Amino acid sequence: MQTRELDTPSAGPFAWAAAQNARMRALAMWSHYTQAQKIRAERMKLALELCYHAKNIYINPREKFISIKIDKPRVRDSKNLALLEADYEKQGVKKITTDQGITYRIAKTK
Repeated sequence: MQTRELDTPSAGPFAWAAAQNARMRALAMWSHYTQAQKIRAERMKLALELCYHAKNIYINPREKFISIKIDKPRVRDSKNLALLEADYEKQGVKKITTDQGITYRIAKTK
């Protein structure tokens, strides 16, 4: 799977406010996605929970994609992770790595 690295700084002392802002935006953005797209994101989250040990895994809907963020990830099952990522690459899912964790992006379909 092709991986991009982003150099985004953490929110630092404003982390709580950033989390509140993200939560409110997510509530508003879910209305732009179908039930099938929501279920797909939830299934991806469950599959990634089997492959990673992480502090938390978040699903975040945005305007053009749904992101699944893995906070402080450690690989638990590398064999199944490789199979998952190969399947995700065929589906057009992008993998982004940052200092905060790993994010998988599911492009919005019309």
